[in-house]
Amino acid sequence: MSEPTKVAVIGAGLIGRSWAIVFARAGHAVALYDADAAALRASLDALDAALDDLKAAGLLDQDPRAVRELIQPAGTLAESLRRAIHVQENIAENLAIKKALFTEIDRLAAPETILASSTSTIPASQWSEGLAGRARCLVAHPVNPPHLVPLVELSPAPWTAPDTLGRAKALYEAVGQVPIVVRDEIQGFILNRLQGALLAEAFRLYADGYASTEDIDKTVRDGLGLRWSFMGPFETIDLNAPGGLVDYCARYGALYEQMARTQLPRRWDAELIARIERERRQRLPVSEIAARSAWRDRRLMQLVAHKRRVRDND
Repeated sequence: MSEPTKVAVIGAGLIGRSWAIVFARAGHAVALYDADAAALRASLDALDAALDDLKAAGLLDQDPRAVRELIQPAGTLAESLRRAIHVQENIAENLAIKKALFTEIDRLAAPETILASSTSTIPASQWSEGLAGRARCLVAHPVNPPHLVPLVELSPAPWTAPDTLGRAKALYEAVGQVPIVVRDEIQGFILNRLQGALLAEAFRLYADGYASTEDIDKTVRDGLGLRWSFMGPFETIDLNAPGGLVDYCARYGALYEQMARTQLPRRWDAELIARIERERRQRLPVSEIAARSAWRDRRLMQLVAHKRRVRDND
């Protein structure tokens, strides 16, 4: 997997374009394909700016033009799959369309090619069950955008071969991603379920009048998020009591159990959404969302660059 090879990236939207960068900056040739020729052209046009931004942030060691040369458009699905050792699919979250696409990919790709989907909502078992090559299929769910946020959730179907999972994990590690394994299929995988738990409580606290949207955001941004940018929840509590995790649980376990009993989610109904929307739009007009998203990506680059600089000292 450390040898430069060819990767097929299917679907040239934001996630597909980001995956193309991930594989190309690691030295792999990337065939980028989209059934929508206009979307493919737009994605290719955006790559130069994205690579320049990475170079400016110190996150790209190579010449951006050399990395860009490794990403080439494919005129057909068959062309993109020719000699590819890995497929990263990124089309819309539509089960019927996804099943039809993977039927074609399974027919056209070499037998040893790994077939991975970036889906965030559809388990691998639902789109791979009828495929002759279903043992080589799995979900590889990234965090948006994967060229800046390295986590990727590997969620195999019950019939995914251990070798497929192992080869996929090795490839993602080799290209600089941080893969985790979801041992059994579960709706939302791991990241979305953790995010969903926080969102459910954030909506409840707001709906019940305990805090404003901005103060809830501050609590994460300037509180929890600072620790969570380099530690997970288990390490956090392990370090928050003199005797480690067991000590922490003895001190606070009952409190958290009591809180959990009160943390009933609130329905995200139209009235609640409208109230939150009014507060958000006061802080950020819709017309400024694109610019703020670009700001977010620049801040992510700075954070990733910092983590890279201190990684060797940890």
